[in-house]
Amino acid sequence: MPLPSDVRTRAMRLALENAVAHDGSARVDPIVGRLLATDPSLRPHAAEVRDLVSSAVAEVLSLPGPERVDRLAGLGGPEAVRAKAAPSTGGDFPDLVGAVPGEVVLRLAPFPSGALHIGHGRMLFINQHYREQYRGKILLVFDDTIGSEEKRVETEFFGLIENDLEAAGVRPDAVYYKSDRIPLFYPWARRVIEKDAAYVCRCPAELLRENRAHGVACAHRTQTREETFEEWEKMLANVYGPGEAVLRLRTDLADPDPAFRDRVLLRISDIDHPRVGTKYRVWPMLEFSWAVDDIELGITHVIRGKDLVIEDRMQRYIWDVLGIHGPPFLHWGILRVREAKVAKSKAYREVKSGLFDGWADPRTWSLRSLDRRGISMGALRAFTLSFGMSLSDIEVPAETLYAENRKRIDATTVRRAFVADPARVEVGGFPEGLATVTLSNHPDRPEMGTRTVSTGPGVFLARKDLEGRAGTEVRLKDLVNIELPGDAPVAGSSLSARFTSRENKRIPRLQWVGAEGATPVDILGIEGEHTSGLGESTLREAHPGEIFQFERVGFVRVERDWVPGESPLRVVYGHP
Repeated sequence: MPLPSDVRTRAMRLALENAVAHDGSARVDPIVGRLLATDPSLRPHAAEVRDLVSSAVAEVLSLPGPERVDRLAGLGGPEAVRAKAAPSTGGDFPDLVGAVPGEVVLRLAPFPSGALHIGHGRMLFINQHYREQYRGKILLVFDDTIGSEEKRVETEFFGLIENDLEAAGVRPDAVYYKSDRIPLFYPWARRVIEKDAAYVCRCPAELLRENRAHGVACAHRTQTREETFEEWEKMLANVYGPGEAVLRLRTDLADPDPAFRDRVLLRISDIDHPRVGTKYRVWPMLEFSWAVDDIELGITHVIRGKDLVIEDRMQRYIWDVLGIHGPPFLHWGILRVREAKVAKSKAYREVKSGLFDGWADPRTWSLRSLDRRGISMGALRAFTLSFGMSLSDIEVPAETLYAENRKRIDATTVRRAFVADPARVEVGGFPEGLATVTLSNHPDRPEMGTRTVSTGPGVFLARKDLEGRAGTEVRLKDLVNIELPGDAPVAGSSLSARFTSRENKRIPRLQWVGAEGATPVDILGIEGEHTSGLGESTLREAHPGEIFQFERVGFVRVERDWVPGESPLRVVYGHP
């Protein structure tokens, strides 16, 4: 489907608006995010939208400043903020086949190897959406079968995941552990053997891979049912060690997908499981465990990502062998947030090594890291559901999520001044009697009141704001105009500027912090970096967990373990 004709015009208008508002600088991601946030129909075409916006931004940046202003005026000026005219879910959600309200049973099946991250959003919120729609149940079933040396089950992760679900507002009706259910899978294995649909394979892994790739049967595939039962009992009796024998499903060796040829149902492991230790040595593979548990637990519908389609095939194949009618499957496509480099195994290593600041480190993009940054689970849910059940793989900028969160917190978040890498400036001739100034807590919400902050003659400005402006006149935002000195700031020394007027001129506006009572602040960034600076004096009254908007920086959240009065004030950057 081609993009609507007005998208190009909107992209140009937003690019011009962005450039005019930010002294000639325009960024692609916020514009893409705004387009996708205000028009959900564009989201499946995110890549095309991004290309169009990139082209518009490049054209805008090539224009002289006055021409940008004129062209923006010709398009009607800055675009009014659009409210998203969509239901609470936003996207398209087909009805569940054969679903009976009050009788739907769904499942969440996380592998307990770490905290839940942004990539689990679809699993959580889509299942929760259908649960609410059909007044059904959700079962939390930990897929804690044996992993590998690199991906091991650890006790702490069960509690982490349950806490994540609680924070996301997804409360399961019951909790199960696969490790408690191991004996239940053995009779099912016998049923499959009884149907001549499985055999015990003792081939070395290398030979097996070669045989499967060429569709060649191994010597064990011709076992009789009695021979397979005998070998199966040996597996259970500890006759074989890890890697020496597996129970394998008989499928078509000419199947177009080599991965589906004679897949493993159960294998042997001596790994010490954190919940059951070495009580069991024969463990089911996940596909077989779900072929069993989706029936045993009464699951009515399986809703999961399309990357698990081969698991669907395995389950259906086993059900067909046993003459069972299992639940239907419904899938969603992959949703990626461009900036979120999610890798659970990497996050595990970095958290365990101490490089990351626990599972709430912003670099993990875990649910708890988003909360630490002040991004609500309500915003994440709305963002996730806005894409519906589309099977298309979608990649969007993080700004799309940020726009959703901004709608929730902007109107209730007070503004505060902050400057990074500050340089002290003494303003000569600063007006007497202007030792303090009263500023609005929110530019559009007078009911949120005001605060009084210290002014000059000593102020702090960001060093980067001074670059290239030597000797020029600038306005200290909402205060006075000054002429900057002709020399660059030197570390450890202050600069001398000159007061010029209080008139609100159309000249560059700089963020400032009064030297009197300036509050040291440390900002933890999304990539784990720290930015030091000074904030206005009122920040001394901050509370743990409080959210502020640092003007011309973005939204930040005070660390929950910060102790009032402690210096510096520790905050985490949320988003622009």
